[in-house]
Amino acid sequence: MKKYLTLLCLLVIGLSSCQKVYTSKLKVTQAEIDDQKIQDYIAANNITGAVKDPTGIYYKILIPGTTPNPVSNSIVKVTYALTFLNGVTIGNVEGQTAQLTTFIRGVQIALPKMGTGGRMLLLVPSGLAYGAVGSSNIPENSILNYTLDLNGIAN
Repeated sequence: MKKYLTLLCLLVIGLSSCQKVYTSKLKVTQAEIDDQKIQDYIAANNITGAVKDPTGIYYKILIPGTTPNPVSNSIVKVTYALTFLNGVTIGNVEGQTAQLTTFIRGVQIALPKMGTGGRMLLLVPSGLAYGAVGSSNIPENSILNYTLDLNGIAN
């Protein structure tokens, strides 16, 4: 009887561990969902030359600009058009001056990649924007599409 009970316990443990492995492989992260949506957007809009940064942002330098490039503590002057991937406009800002660290993380990562007078297309996954909480006019898990100009650096 003890043998059968031991065998039954091993069988139950073995089957339950197989189930855990199986379900963990099906789990998809928000970052993976965002990445696929961005790749689909790039393909659908024939955007060539977009670069994926290791952080997950995609960018394309449209106008390289000139040196200097901003650094994390720079005060920058930027102009940008901001939309969702479906083309709905979130906002247009002209000549905003602020310390780079006050922008969302995706912009903080991207802006130093171009010089003054530069322009870039920037696709920011939700985790480097407003994440799962969103903001007043941006729903949770929203991917942001910027056309971003670096007009100047104050320091």
